[in-house]
Amino acid sequence: MDQKYDFSGWATRNDLVCSDGRTIRRNAFKHCDGKTVPLVWNHRHDEPTNILGHALLENRADGVYAYCFFNETESGQAAKALVQHGDVEALSIYANGLQQTPNRDVMHGDIKEVSLVVAGANPGAFIDFVDLAHGEGAETEMIMSTGIDISLYHADEKDAIQSDSNDDDDDGETMQDIINTMNEKQKRVMYALIGAAIDDFQNDEDLEHSDDEDNVDDDEDLEHSDDEDDDSEETIKDVIDTMNEKQKRVMYALIGAALEEANGKNNTTDKNEGGENIVKHNVFDNEATRDNVICHSDRKEILDLAKSNGVGSLKTALNIYLEQNELMHGGELMHGIESIESLFPDFKDLRPGAPEKVTRDQGWVDVVMKKVHKSPISRIRTRQMDTRIDTLRGYGYKKKTGNNTNQKNPTGNMRAISRTTDPQTIYVLDSLHRDDIIDITDFDVVQYQYDTMRDILNEEIAMAIMVGDGRESSDPNKISEDHIRSIWKDDDTYTIHYDVDIEAAREELNGQTGSGYFGDNYIYAEAIITAALYARENYKGTGTPDFFCTPHLVNVMLLARDMNGRRIYNSKSDLAAALNIGNLYTAEQFEGLTRVEESDASVHKLLGIFVNLSDYTVGSTKGGEITKFDQFDIDFNKQKYLIETRLSGALTRVYSAIALEEPESTNP
Repeated sequence: MDQKYDFSGWATRNDLVCSDGRTIRRNAFKHCDGKTVPLVWNHRHDEPTNILGHALLENRADGVYAYCFFNETESGQAAKALVQHGDVEALSIYANGLQQTPNRDVMHGDIKEVSLVVAGANPGAFIDFVDLAHGEGAETEMIMSTGIDISLYHADEKDAIQSDSNDDDDDGETMQDIINTMNEKQKRVMYALIGAAIDDFQNDEDLEHSDDEDNVDDDEDLEHSDDEDDDSEETIKDVIDTMNEKQKRVMYALIGAALEEANGKNNTTDKNEGGENIVKHNVFDNEATRDNVICHSDRKEILDLAKSNGVGSLKTALNIYLEQNELMHGGELMHGIESIESLFPDFKDLRPGAPEKVTRDQGWVDVVMKKVHKSPISRIRTRQMDTRIDTLRGYGYKKKTGNNTNQKNPTGNMRAISRTTDPQTIYVLDSLHRDDIIDITDFDVVQYQYDTMRDILNEEIAMAIMVGDGRESSDPNKISEDHIRSIWKDDDTYTIHYDVDIEAAREELNGQTGSGYFGDNYIYAEAIITAALYARENYKGTGTPDFFCTPHLVNVMLLARDMNGRRIYNSKSDLAAALNIGNLYTAEQFEGLTRVEESDASVHKLLGIFVNLSDYTVGSTKGGEITKFDQFDIDFNKQKYLIETRLSGALTRVYSAIALEEPESTNP
C-alpha cells in the first residue's frame, strides 16, 4: 500500500456465523477488491458531515481489508482524533444485493460503505442482517460489524505499519492460523493469562497489564505436572520469550479482548428514574435488532472450554459451545422477535382448487362401463340351444330290399339353455353440513362430493360385473349375484374356469436341460401363455377378447428372460400379441382374490379374465339410469345427497369368458 492511509482494519471476516444462521463465505465480496467506498459515522447518511472520508477495499483470503483515509472536514478530523486516541476501535460495513444459498450462506454482495462504529473488540464477529422490502426487486441488506480492532497509521510509523501488514495480512493468515503455530506450553500460558484476566476482574482485583512482557512476574512458575519428559521449571516469561512477534500480538489481543469484556469497557451505565443502573448499548446491540447474543457468562464458559485439554483454540471452543447449547437461555431459544412464528407467511396450496384425489386404479373401470352392452330392458332373459349332443347326428338311408324294412330314425333332442336376471338398486348416500358448504369458498364442494360419489358407484358396478362385490351372501348390503352376475363366479356354462399349472411348466422347461436354469418369471409367463391358449380352444365369445389382470401378473411376464438373459416380451403390446387378445388392462382391485369351488371346496386364486364385454348385457329401464337426488335436513342443518341406479347384468352367450386361476389349496 503506497498511499498514506490514516488507519486500516478488517471490514469483513469470512466464515463468521451470524446469530440467525447466516455465514459470510470466502470471496463473497471479491468483486469489491480495489473499490473505493465512503467512510461514514455509525452508518448515518442523513447529513454530509457524517461522511468522514473514504476507504479502499482489498479482498483477501480471510475477508475484506480496508485502508481508510479521513477528509479535511471538521467531522473527519474529529473522527481521526478519536481513532488515534483509541476511543473508537471497530469497523462495520453496509452491504446490499446479497445472494444466499438454501443453507443461508452469503455468497455475494455489494459493499456500499465502511463505517466507524462504537463497538467493543471481540475475537469473533457479530453480524446484524436487516432485510428491507422495497417492493418488487427488493434487495437484501446487512450491516456487519467485525468487532476486530483497527490498526492506527501514523505518518512517522508508516514503515512499521506496512511491515506489520505484510507480516500479518498479506499472507492471508488468520488469528487461528497463528494460534495453531504455538506449541502446547505457549497455548497453556495464553489461556491461563486470559482466564486470570477474567477471574481478577470478577474478584475486583487490580491487574496491572502492559504490552511489555518484562512486567510478567518472573517468580510465577509454570507447572508441568502433565509433562513427564520435562523435569525443568519454566516461568510464564520463559514461555512468552519463545513466542515470535505474531504469536505475542495475538496473545495480547485476546487478553485485551478478555479484559474489555470483563471490565465492561464498551457499556456505560446510567440511572433511570427509579435510581436503578441501566446499561446503554451501541446502536448495533439493542434489543429490537439483535437475535441470539453471547452474554458474559457464555464468553467465560467458552474461554474455559478453550483452555481445556483437547480443544486448543477459541474458534473450536465457540463451535463446540454453539453445538451443545444452541445459545439457549432459560430453556428457550432467544429470538429478536417474540412469537416470531406469527410473522411467517400463510401456507399456500401448491395446486389451488379442489384437493387432488388419491384413488385405486380407475382406468379399467371406465373401460368396463363403456364396453358392456346396454339394454333398455332390465328384466333380462337369455335362451340358447345346445346342439353339441352326440345323438344330434344325421343318418344314412338305404331303400327296402327283400323282406327288410328300412325305417328312418329321429335325431336326438337339443338341450335348452335359459336363464333370467332381474334388476337391483345400487346406491351411494352421503351428506354435507350446510355450514361447511358455505365456508368452503375456493372450490365447489357439492360438485366435488357428487363426482366422488359417482366414481365410487362406477367402481362398485364394475367390480360386481367382473368379480362380484366381495361381501358375504348374508350381508344386507350385498349386490346379489342373481341380479348382477359376476363374470368370474358365473356358471361354467358361461365362464370357462381354467387352472394354470405352474409346476407342470417348471418340470417341462427345466426338465429339458436338467440344470434348473429357467427362472421363476419365465416359467410363470410360459404357464400363463400356455393356459390362455389352451382355454381359448373352448371359447365361444364374440370376436377377440380383452384380458383383465393384476399389475403384478403383467410385471412378472414382462420380466421373463430367456437363457441368454434377454427379455421375452419388451412391451405390453408384445405380451398382448402372445396372449392373442385385443387389449390388456390391469386392475389392482383383483389382487389376492380367491374363489371356493362348491363341488370339492378347492380354493382358486384369480389371475385374470378373458372376455369381450359386448357379450355382457347391463339392463336398465327408464328411470333406472344413474340419477342424483338431494334433500335438506332442517333438524340437523345437513344437505343429503343420493346417487343411485337400478339395473341387472349377465353374460348372454355361453362360454364367452375365460377365468385363469391358480389352485392354492383344498379346504378340509
